[in-house]
Amino acid sequence: MRGHFAGIDRRQPFSTGEELWWNSLAWPFVLSGRMPQVYSWPWVEAQCAETIEAWQECAGRLAAAAPQYSLKDHRQREKAYDDGLSAIERQVRRAPRGKSGRSAIQEQSIGAFARFSASALDLEPAAVALITGDFLPVGNEFTRRARHFDAGLSMAEIVQACRNAWTASGLQPLLGESMALSPSILGYSLLYPYSDNYLDGVDVSSQAKLRFSARFRARLRGEEMLPSDDREVAIWALVSLIEEQFPRVVFPQVYEALLAIHQAQEASIAQQRISGPCSDAEILRISCAKGGTSVLANACLARGWVSEQEARFSFQMGTLLQLGDDLQDLREDLERGSSTLFSAAAARGAALDDLVAQLLSFHERVAVGMDALPNGSPTLKRLLRTSWRLLILGAVAQAHEHFSPEFLSRMEASSPFRFAFLRDRTKKLAGRKGLYRTLFEAFLEENQESRSSEPAAYSSRMLYVPQV
Repeated sequence: MRGHFAGIDRRQPFSTGEELWWNSLAWPFVLSGRMPQVYSWPWVEAQCAETIEAWQECAGRLAAAAPQYSLKDHRQREKAYDDGLSAIERQVRRAPRGKSGRSAIQEQSIGAFARFSASALDLEPAAVALITGDFLPVGNEFTRRARHFDAGLSMAEIVQACRNAWTASGLQPLLGESMALSPSILGYSLLYPYSDNYLDGVDVSSQAKLRFSARFRARLRGEEMLPSDDREVAIWALVSLIEEQFPRVVFPQVYEALLAIHQAQEASIAQQRISGPCSDAEILRISCAKGGTSVLANACLARGWVSEQEARFSFQMGTLLQLGDDLQDLREDLERGSSTLFSAAAARGAALDDLVAQLLSFHERVAVGMDALPNGSPTLKRLLRTSWRLLILGAVAQAHEHFSPEFLSRMEASSPFRFAFLRDRTKKLAGRKGLYRTLFEAFLEENQESRSSEPAAYSSRMLYVPQV
């Protein structure tokens, strides 16, 4: 591994090297009079069954009517997209070096994003303010702290982990909490580059994955053990961040949820060892378990505990995001032989029209569950609903060869951008590594006084809206 971890002693709890930056003084008063739900594996299996039933009920149903865009509408929004990106590129080229240049890039990026969001994505001013004033500062804070934790983390790894931090941050207001990057959200999100990427690696043997997974499970259970390598040094330190904010005795749901997603990951590894094709029913069950427990863990880490209603919503939201990610990763999964609902159907030569129509209907069902939550503003809920839909539409645009012309035409009419435009801009952005690198370094501004105004890193997969 990297060996870049700042100030980590294998024998001591992890410290960021700064003063304590999270106030946990109120936690003893949170749990009085509450009997927490236990997230055992039987609970996960029951929740999977309930979520699969909800998914199956969405088959053949039409999703709620979506906004429709004419060719003129598309061209106007595509111009706003290009204008926003051009404004950032001009600023990057012209900005002087040093702190003033980074500040100028930050300010210009936020301004360009605000104009783009209002004109191209039809976001209301309150939603734009929510992104620029809450989500993007969380992303920038995450980026800065991730690089402080491990200077060897790549930009791609930080952006990957940041997407999870945005998911957790989006859950905070839905649970009645203020949006902020807590130690637990930082720790859990940063586990992805060290654990999930290793467990998903095609060049790592199943035996090595299972050995690592067994030690990781023991650490999540609270067993005291010295790390055996740099990967474990990092993981042990990140788990310590969670333990320091949420003591195990007081917040058992946090660790039950972490162990649940760990078991879901182990089940996925075990499935990979089975020779022969896996049934669609088994693939769906694994996807539900992985996605559902992941967002359930995010919800528990956002507050320390969740109600039964919040747990069920989090699980179904996680399944939705997992399926959306699977659709996004379709091409890569086909190349490496990974089985998801979408890659399995595509490998059989089937059009994905019905599956994506079902996914859009399921998206609406999850959104209805979100609307029923007592917390969270209507603006936030509309923004999340929009973000989930854009995730699906963007994936359809990239995998256009797996859909019928009629379905593509119908989906494109409900997209703010033409699909060919999205594919072209994604390809162009992928080649602009210099632009991304300059922006990324600007987001790592170390000035503590300006951290709340700093924007988060961009990704072409995010369509300028944090996928939360």
